[in-house]
Order: sequence, then C-alpha cells, then structure tokens
Amino acid sequence: MQCFALHLAAVERTVFVVEITPLPKAPTIVLGVINVQGQIIPVVNIRERFCLPTRQIELSDRLVIARTARGLLALLVDTVVEVIERPQADITASDAILSGIEYIAGVIKFDDGLIFIHDLDTFLSPAEELSLQQAIARS
Repeated sequence: MQCFALHLAAVERTVFVVEITPLPKAPTIVLGVINVQGQIIPVVNIRERFCLPTRQIELSDRLVIARTARGLLALLVDTVVEVIERPQADITASDAILSGIEYIAGVIKFDDGLIFIHDLDTFLSPAEELSLQQAIARS
C-alpha cells in the first residue's frame, strides 16, 4: 500500500465520497466538482496524478478537503489512515533528495517505508489551474 501525506494545517476535513458532478473541459486530473455547504470545490484524482491504476469509486472512499493558496480542493483517496505528529527534524526536505521534485514538500522515513508529504500549492500545474478556472467559469 502506498501512503501519502499532507501537512495537517492544510486539511479542512475528510468526508465520505459524495456524488461528483463532471466538469466539462476540466484538466484530466479533475474528476469534477462537489458542493459543500454552498461552496463549489474541484475534486482531484490523485491516482491520475501519480500514475496509479484507475479503479471504480467506492462508497468507502474518502474526500480530503484541503486548503491551498488559491482555495479549497478535494482529493479523492481510498482511505484516511491516521494523523501523525513528527518533529520537523524528522522531515527531509524534497530538495535534499532531488531538486525539482514536483508536488513534494518533504519525506518522512519509517521502519516500513517512506511517506511523501505533498505540497498542494504545486499539485496542479499553472496550465491545469488555468484550465480548471476556465472550466468552472463556463459551468
């Protein structure tokens, strides 16, 4: 099982998956949008971003609603495992591993593997951001 992480400060909440409304002409990484208390939030398919095999959305899947510098984003995930606290000293900056690693803010080493901490502010490319904004404006 591959595990991914976000800084807790970015996470607003997690919810079980709800109906996702397709968004025509959105980037392929965007599954569509959801309405959360009157806010339209784009849903990102992290399987697409990380070149993981696609699979059907299941009722047990979760949406992690997180804040970026540009607004809210929902990430479709298989499950949410836990919240862990680690001292900053345990986090290796991505540039210390390899410069220019996209989407990665840092890495934490565990006995059974590595967990990549993702930077949601760089998760969508500038072209994807523009395409998403245009698709939302058209809908």
